[in-house]
Amino acid sequence: MEKTTEHLARRIEEILRARGWTVACAESCTGGLVTSRLTDIPGSSDVVKGSVVSYTNAVKHGVLGVRQETLKRFGAVSPQTAAEMADGVRRVIGADVAVSITGNAGPGASEGKPVGLVDFGVSTAGGTQTFSGHFTGTRKEIKAAAAKKILECLLETLQRADA
Repeated sequence: MEKTTEHLARRIEEILRARGWTVACAESCTGGLVTSRLTDIPGSSDVVKGSVVSYTNAVKHGVLGVRQETLKRFGAVSPQTAAEMADGVRRVIGADVAVSITGNAGPGASEGKPVGLVDFGVSTAGGTQTFSGHFTGTRKEIKAAAAKKILECLLETLQRADA
């Protein structure tokens, strides 16, 4: 059975609430869509601490602390940038767990990265993991698919006993 974004958000919030944890988001190509999905759930203010829409490299660097070297060497769309975004937003917001998304939702390739390429990060006190995905469809469909993917990744992380 395919899980909807609402189902994923509800499960995430149940686990966060049970642990007494909070979450923060750093979003680029999704423009706040993940945070919106999480805050669609009544009572989410107990676990959703905040988010940063870091659509530009200046915000990735200036607010989240992504190193200029990382942006120059690997680009805004890279696992390295996703990891630094997740770590940065967890630190800046002061959350227990954080997620990040950076990608190219189209319509054209940028930085030599194809449309639909998205990199994700999940940061906890136990470390940071990154994931990559390639999605197809319209800009809106790519954004929705990426938002759902990071919710799936976050839920999987939270379900592990060591998270």
